[in-house]
Amino acid sequence: MTSVTPTRFEPLENPARSALTGPHAHFAERRGRVLRYPVDVSPFLALPDDLQPDDWADVAALAGPGALVPLAGVDAPPPDGWDVVARVAGVQLVDDGVAAAPDPDAVRLTAADVPEMLALVERTRPGPFLPRTIEMGTYLGVRREGRLVAMAGERLHPPGWTEISAVCTDESARGQGLATRLVLAVAHGIRERGETPFLHAAGDNTNAIRLYESLGFRLRRRTTFQVARVPDVRA
Repeated sequence: MTSVTPTRFEPLENPARSALTGPHAHFAERRGRVLRYPVDVSPFLALPDDLQPDDWADVAALAGPGALVPLAGVDAPPPDGWDVVARVAGVQLVDDGVAAAPDPDAVRLTAADVPEMLALVERTRPGPFLPRTIEMGTYLGVRREGRLVAMAGERLHPPGWTEISAVCTDESARGQGLATRLVLAVAHGIRERGETPFLHAAGDNTNAIRLYESLGFRLRRRTTFQVARVPDVRA
């Protein structure tokens, strides 16, 4: 089993910030202490751990009036005037002996595949995937009769870690174990770089959590996913 020391966990405490100040620094857009990905790459902002009023003002300036802002890992409520439109309990799981392995049917997806990837995401709703999300890491897919029916890939990239995300299978191809195979294949690529896979899931998605645990992931911590609306000062 994989041995992970507490110091190795540190980048996972605030993974978006760890990524945007580390391997994903080339994506970072900054205002004050707040960082974010370009809006066509990922909706995530990277907030400081000790949020201050000026930081919230910078979030509002970056996102714009009326924008919806994901606040991953932020348990504190936003300031007065901000509406929390969603608050979901989540879990973070880490590799603890995953049987990672390449898959002969998995193909690396490229920018040319993005329209099909976006269509698959629209049908299956695995979470945010935007026109340039593919630039965040490696994405693998499986095709049936030329049609993309399953995919998984890499999203946040804190130092030493890579998040597996966008795991989805078209309804026509479910029950074939494609999601499992792709997770293991993506994990294999991460391991080949000397990094450790991790992932997030909604806390009430017991089926997904049970699957990931059966593959060798283990629960590291519980977290909160919030989405808040920036006050529309024009209103």
